[in-house]
Amino acid sequence: MSKYTTGEIAKLCGVSVRTVQYYDTRGLLTPSEFTEGGRRLYSEDDLKRMKIICFLRDAGISINSIGELLSGNDPGSVISVLLEQQEQLFKEEIHERQVKLDMLDGIKRELKGIENFSVESIGDIAYAMENKKKMRKLHAALLITGLPINIIQWTSIILWIVTGIWWPFTLYVLIAILYAAWVTKFYFEKLAYICPQCHEVFKPKRKEAVFAKHTPTLRKLTCTRCGYKGFCVETYGEEKE
Repeated sequence: MSKYTTGEIAKLCGVSVRTVQYYDTRGLLTPSEFTEGGRRLYSEDDLKRMKIICFLRDAGISINSIGELLSGNDPGSVISVLLEQQEQLFKEEIHERQVKLDMLDGIKRELKGIENFSVESIGDIAYAMENKKKMRKLHAALLITGLPINIIQWTSIILWIVTGIWWPFTLYVLIAILYAAWVTKFYFEKLAYICPQCHEVFKPKRKEAVFAKHTPTLRKLTCTRCGYKGFCVETYGEEKE
């Protein structure tokens, strides 16, 4: 049966000699025997145990937990549960880092469209990005509520073409007008705009906002704080305190 010195078992497991010695002092890996000169010798079973310890450490399990696991009656079952917990923790960390990466990517994209960059511009971008999730939910809500209107529209048109019955289309027009009035009020109540000049968040007059020239993220408005007239960044939320 093979015997391994401290250096050999360290090399086989891809760790330093000091690490093997440390696990020995912690009682995790006790050598099977000693030579006459006092050198530690490890068996095949010790090598397997060392590999398990290294695997658990790489998985993020603490030394104390590993010691308790290996000394238990059913280490396999407990290790399985611990690994599942560690997996979930890593997934959460990956998600958090991905959110931060997405934020950095968004800031880089937004900066490309800013001619006069300033420190305040970063604050504007950060504020808008924090509210992007709410904006997506708002757009999704409008899409969902608009689906029945579209169904009524096409049903009434087809009915008119096929049967000549026109009054359902008239009913649709009335419903569409009422819906448009409601959705306009609802939409602009949920929105605010960031002025690129004074960097304040403001609520424009409803009429101006409805008829203003706009893109998916910008709207040409007059800032109620500083009087700036130009494109302002659309975001979700109320005015800043």
